[in-house]
Amino acid sequence: MMVFHQVSVGVLLYALFALCSLHWGSAFGVGVTQNASLIIDASGNSSRSIPDTLFGIFFEEINHAGAGGLWSELVSNRGFEAGGPNTPSNIDPWSIIGNESSIIVSTDRSSCFIRNKVALRMEALCDAEDSNICPAGGVGIYNPGYWGMNIEQGKTYKVVLHVRTLESLNLSVSLKSSDGLQNLATANVIGDASDFSNWTRVELMLDAEGTDHKSRLQLTTMRKGVIWFDQVSAMPLDTYNGHGFRKELVSMLADLKPRFIRFPGGCFVEGEWLRNAFRWRETIGPWEERPGHFGDVWKYWTDDGLGYFEFLQLAEDLGALPIWVINNGVSHNDQVHPSTVLPFVQDILDSIEFARGGADSKWGSVRAEMGHPEPFQLTHIAIGNEDCGKKHYRGNYLKFYYAIKDAYPDIKIISNCDGSSRQLDHPADLYDFHIYTSANNMFSMAHQFDRTNRSNSGPKAFVSEYAVTGRDAGRGSFLAALAEAGFLVGLERNSDVVEMASYAPLFVNDNDHRWDPDAIVFNSWQQYGTPSYWVQQFFKESSGATLLPATVHANSSISVVVSAITWQSSENDNYYLRTKIVNFGSNIVNLTISIASLDSNYIKSVGSLKTVLTSSNLMDGNSFKEPNKVAPVQSMFENAGNRHGC
Repeated sequence: MMVFHQVSVGVLLYALFALCSLHWGSAFGVGVTQNASLIIDASGNSSRSIPDTLFGIFFEEINHAGAGGLWSELVSNRGFEAGGPNTPSNIDPWSIIGNESSIIVSTDRSSCFIRNKVALRMEALCDAEDSNICPAGGVGIYNPGYWGMNIEQGKTYKVVLHVRTLESLNLSVSLKSSDGLQNLATANVIGDASDFSNWTRVELMLDAEGTDHKSRLQLTTMRKGVIWFDQVSAMPLDTYNGHGFRKELVSMLADLKPRFIRFPGGCFVEGEWLRNAFRWRETIGPWEERPGHFGDVWKYWTDDGLGYFEFLQLAEDLGALPIWVINNGVSHNDQVHPSTVLPFVQDILDSIEFARGGADSKWGSVRAEMGHPEPFQLTHIAIGNEDCGKKHYRGNYLKFYYAIKDAYPDIKIISNCDGSSRQLDHPADLYDFHIYTSANNMFSMAHQFDRTNRSNSGPKAFVSEYAVTGRDAGRGSFLAALAEAGFLVGLERNSDVVEMASYAPLFVNDNDHRWDPDAIVFNSWQQYGTPSYWVQQFFKESSGATLLPATVHANSSISVVVSAITWQSSENDNYYLRTKIVNFGSNIVNLTISIASLDSNYIKSVGSLKTVLTSSNLMDGNSFKEPNKVAPVQSMFENAGNRHGC
């Protein structure tokens, strides 16, 4: 079980004496009862500040986290490019409405978009009055999105498509139920041949008159002739801050109060081969002009509507620092030699100018044209991902490091090499530390950084990926969350040498579990947090807080870790004290909590709160049916802060 004890105190915090007893179960069932005491020193004499950036989030395009998830685009393969540049090509998941006697669909390279030359050619062989009469509703194509589009009654959806024809046009654009039988919204595009003889952008607003969580977008006609389509998009108008992000998912991120967001990967940054690595230039500018790419590590196509600009915007929307993970000329299978890596270095310098440059600079002006004239607050760059052991990593790293520092000396550079146990052989401001392991090992790593060199000049740790995996975790278990809670308490206590930490992966579309577990599970219309997500809620006030000395005393060995912090709320200016206690052992612990050197006169009359995360089964998790089966439960902490003891 995990518990935190939160006490609301006045602005003049420094002296309280409280004795509080609390009984709770253990991780491994009921054993013998052990007695222990927790002493928290609130005098301020030995307290220290926790870094402002300690806890954040890490987004990787994995499990369709962005495409079909965080990014609100409903159409999958909207530009018909997923089948590759050669035609004819596969148009999956697009399908035809009709049969071979009424419609022929193929692809060609006639698009008006230079970087997206593939377009869809649809030839209707039937007509409303011809000898070959079209079936009711017409013939055409439909797109089911990412395992169904969530269309909800009363909401408005913006549909954009590019169309060309040499004949008069009568096209129906519809949102339909999954079987195509129920009409949810429809608009018609009608015009003479001269109106659409050149590629024409059509924008429609469709107001849904019904709800279907697995809807599809249909383009149909009852008129014989050839129509070309390209770059077809459908998005809800109601997105987070109007910036295109799915509101429910971003709200769950905002609830964590992340101080940073690391993006866009992960292995997604590297690619199995460099030709499929994430290239930031290909993901900026108008969405119609983005070529998209095949993410060959996680084996699916992304249209890159969620691109470099959108990641920077998301960070700003969350009030979090962007942590830009760059490709350093290294993939899983091929590498650029340091002697030829300078074009890759310049590419990243250009990306920094895009984020930070003035609106009159070459790349800053591109950002300004996208609607953000003011620079983004980009202060951290991670050079590579898990590349330390690669042959050319160190050579390439130094090229990037010195070039970035020369142009932007304030930017903090993150190395892929672990500096927790030995000194790095190259300069860095922070070093990456990744850990995926069993529950027992994760909990034991609460002490991983206890013996790290405390040199003020050395780089600090960035625990950018951590999670319990394997049988202990399944698709998200209480056991995994409990072990991770212990690990995070250890990071908090060692926050003089650990500057940042984030769980991984963040999202999974329930239709594409390429990696388990994950913090947030979703489908087209639902979402829930796994127990690991809820553990992160316990630490959302820790960044920038004050760490108090907290010591557990027991007559025998116990698997309990604790931490205590104070912070000032930005909402009401009150100060709060929070104690986090994690019991990972097999015994019940009867713990007496003493807070020394804090005057009880400053305890607010509203009292204290106790928040508990527990479950009857270690492998319990959450689901769409029971989204809060394992979730924090808050109640009053009776008599806490009573000046006579409790």
